[in-house]
Amino acid sequence: MNDDYDDEQTHRWDQDMVDVDSDGGDDPMENPQEVLNECLEKFSTPDYIMEPGIFSQLKRYFQAGGNPEQVIELLSQNYKAVAQMANLVAEWLILGGVNVTEVQAMVENHLKDMILKTFDPKKADTIFTEEGETPAWLTEMIEHPTWRSLIYRLAEEYPDCLMLNFTIKLISDAGFQREITSISTAAQQIEVFSRVLKTSISNFLESSDDWQSSVEECAKMVCHGQHTYVYSQVLLQVLSLESKGGSKVKRLAQEITKCAQQSGHDVTPIIMALNGAAFYPQANQALSSMISRNSLNPADITVLFRLYSSPDPPPIDLIRIPQFLELLTDSLFKPGVKLNPEHKPKYIYLLAYASSVYEVSTGKKTKQKSFNKDDLKTTIQAIEKVHSICNSSKSSNELIAEITTLFHCIRYPVVSVGVIRWVECTVTEPSYFKLCTEHTPTHLALLDEVVTCHTFLHHKVLQLFIELFESKQDELEILVQLEMRKMLLDRMVNLLCRGCVVPVVKYVKQCWQRGDTDISLIRYFVTEVLEAITPPYTPEFVQLFLPIVENDEITGTMRGDGENDPVSEFIVQTLEHEWHQLEDDKKIYQCWPVHFSSVDFVIEPKGTYGRRITEILTMQ
Repeated sequence: MNDDYDDEQTHRWDQDMVDVDSDGGDDPMENPQEVLNECLEKFSTPDYIMEPGIFSQLKRYFQAGGNPEQVIELLSQNYKAVAQMANLVAEWLILGGVNVTEVQAMVENHLKDMILKTFDPKKADTIFTEEGETPAWLTEMIEHPTWRSLIYRLAEEYPDCLMLNFTIKLISDAGFQREITSISTAAQQIEVFSRVLKTSISNFLESSDDWQSSVEECAKMVCHGQHTYVYSQVLLQVLSLESKGGSKVKRLAQEITKCAQQSGHDVTPIIMALNGAAFYPQANQALSSMISRNSLNPADITVLFRLYSSPDPPPIDLIRIPQFLELLTDSLFKPGVKLNPEHKPKYIYLLAYASSVYEVSTGKKTKQKSFNKDDLKTTIQAIEKVHSICNSSKSSNELIAEITTLFHCIRYPVVSVGVIRWVECTVTEPSYFKLCTEHTPTHLALLDEVVTCHTFLHHKVLQLFIELFESKQDELEILVQLEMRKMLLDRMVNLLCRGCVVPVVKYVKQCWQRGDTDISLIRYFVTEVLEAITPPYTPEFVQLFLPIVENDEITGTMRGDGENDPVSEFIVQTLEHEWHQLEDDKKIYQCWPVHFSSVDFVIEPKGTYGRRITEILTMQ
């Protein structure tokens, strides 16, 4: 057996030497003594016998007349067996009972940390100059998620490394472009960038509740440079003209523009060029002036008012720039903003015009368009009424007399946006809750009506509730703070009942996981939700909400001796739903009938419903 092993090793040695010989000869001009000194220096380093270039160095050494005994002695003396010791420790851990995957993760994570500390982009680039082609190990490496994530981190730190850029392209070619949506290195290669951009747009179009994260990832990549921003926005502009999904793509382009502006980039010339403002010089000049300075001024507002009140106004899209609309909203609804009474109607007119007037085609051949202004007058009246209320500085109690008017005007989306802005500025004042004597302030009750009327404003309202929930109210007593947060949870439950389910539950689950929220508040939320919901439940909701319900610290005191308490009922309902789903998928044999109400451990659940289903299936 040993003879066979020796023959095999000899064959491998000879084969490796043949492979090295086939790479080509050494430079005949090399000084033999310098070659010997260089090789001996390398052979003296720890574990050099494990280096991939050992055979090429041995060849150089022997060709320069090196002594075989000396090289054997150096390599053996400096053999530390670091890699073998790591393997041995890993085997000991496995024998000691540690899971194999955990051990593998330990080794891989340690290697990742070492590579991140010692990575040299210049040495990495020499891989291609020495190899002359893509190394086989690199192709194998990108098949593993752990090493792909390492490449992504290195690519962020060393964007100019050719080896990393090439590897990013290999990853994209292999079909993993969904993983590199936030890698700025992809922006340096048009082919890779186009694939990643396509994936990001698709993610946004397919996302429902979690669209905000899709926008952030896409915006980070698009705003990498001027060239990527222009390229992406031109592409999105073309896609926004499509009848199917065009409006969503336009929203994505606007969100990306907003992210670019928040990062301090002046993209006004690009915005105005893409929306065709160049064909309307007066409107272009007025809008560009205000958007670039992020401030309105009466002179430019007067120019726009004159243009859009004329018989032949410019396209509406010119004044539907989100930044301009936000400036108009702030000027009319933000407390403390004073407008000249002479110019105030112009501000109101432009905001109402942008939000209520729409173009109607008059003919297929001429492609002429007319403007439908049926809702313009009533929208102006609604904005005027709510604007006067918002600027009256009335207290929460005094607003009750205006509730009917506010509820009527909130039906207009543009007024609801203004009300949210007004409420946000009012309730975020440090002394607001200190002076408020109501259980539910009128300002926040108005947001309940906004949530009822306008689904698309749910996200904005939820963000305000989260800001208030996390705000420090140190001037209030502890019990008063708890009551205030319970009131905000009531508002979130109302949001949930109006269709904003996943974002609300996801946020409360994050509060629970962070451990920075009083457990009684989580219990209160669970109680309110259980009273409001009925089956069937979506898998995403169950996945988010069930772990909270299962937690004994949260719901232990809510469970009774039987199955009639809300916690047990919810768990049984999820089990039954999962059971029926498995039956539909033909994953259950009919010879295993189980009646859920007779299974004791269902009442006191442990683990996830998936594991309990497995337990039920295996019960005899």
